[in-house]
Amino acid sequence: MEQVVLLDDDGKPVGVADKATVHGASTPRHLAFSCYGVDDAGRLLVTRRSRSKAAFPLVWTNTCCGHPAPGEDMADAVQRRLGDELGIRATELRLVLPDFSYRASQDGVEENELCPVFVARLAGEPDPRPDEVEDAEWWSWDRFRAAADDPGSGLSPWARLQVPLLDALDDPLLAAARG
Repeated sequence: MEQVVLLDDDGKPVGVADKATVHGASTPRHLAFSCYGVDDAGRLLVTRRSRSKAAFPLVWTNTCCGHPAPGEDMADAVQRRLGDELGIRATELRLVLPDFSYRASQDGVEENELCPVFVARLAGEPDPRPDEVEDAEWWSWDRFRAAADDPGSGLSPWARLQVPLLDALDDPLLAAARG
């Protein structure tokens, strides 16, 4: 059974819970992460969440999201999820937004996460797991930014919030994606 780390309002761990039981109409704050992966050509790997996901099915979003296991190093958790969801590995991985946090609801399921954001350089082509990822496509940063600005694009609420913060950063991987 996959577990998530529960947090207090200050972001300090206060326990663990089974992931399957955490997400509902009133989700306790817990630890997660988001990752934006680009290839050597500066393309961003964008994914559409599987229709079988309990939270935010079929929304387009960043490369991958997930939850570190209790005691798991965050960078190791990102690499694990890239492999599990997409069959791909980061050759470079950097934490760029350590304090990002959000709440969002859809269809009676709430996310309530402290969600540090990583950027990664990816090598190879993804091989998505259908129970995790419905679709995976390489997009330009401009296309992704436009989707974040368009309320009807189907982009995840966390990605919409993260895009302007990422745009404000002077990160070389993001600069390559921006062209």
